[in-house]
Amino acid sequence: METTTAPDLRYPIGHVQLPDEPLSQGTRLALIARIAVLPDQVRAAVTGLTPAQLDTPYRPGGWTVRQVIHHLPDSHLNAYTRMRLALTEENPTIRPYDEQAWAELPDVTATPVAVSLALLEALHIRWTILLRQLTDAQWLRTFHHPESKRDISLDHALATYAWHGQHHLAHITELRRREGF
Repeated sequence: METTTAPDLRYPIGHVQLPDEPLSQGTRLALIARIAVLPDQVRAAVTGLTPAQLDTPYRPGGWTVRQVIHHLPDSHLNAYTRMRLALTEENPTIRPYDEQAWAELPDVTATPVAVSLALLEALHIRWTILLRQLTDAQWLRTFHHPESKRDISLDHALATYAWHGQHHLAHITELRRREGF
């Protein structure tokens, strides 16, 4: 008898796999390219969705598509800020935030998704301009995350957020595929 496993709706592309450091220039450029194209990919993924479809959770007990869309610029703005802090301070301790609480704030339901898509686009333009200018030494700079109690290099932050964008994009595209949206 053949067994099949149910798809992992929470991690449709798997968990983040952090590469060995330092990253090669080619790997960095490939990850930066993933960050650069994410806003267009997300915009394409949500084009044509109705308000009811935007308010559909991507999995039982998960965020709605609307919450995922608003979460992306929230999260990536924090990442951009953390990277800038690491570039200008010596191993700064960053401030974590409660992603779930942010996803439940009233602006998430009151703000059109087009606003967060525009914010994501503008942010990613600035972010990729910064990333493309970094030296090998700058990529090894770190910030301290008090929840994980780890120092995180900009190389690892780059890999994490390139994955993060694709992770949430897959939430949207897989929901559309499953539901026929």
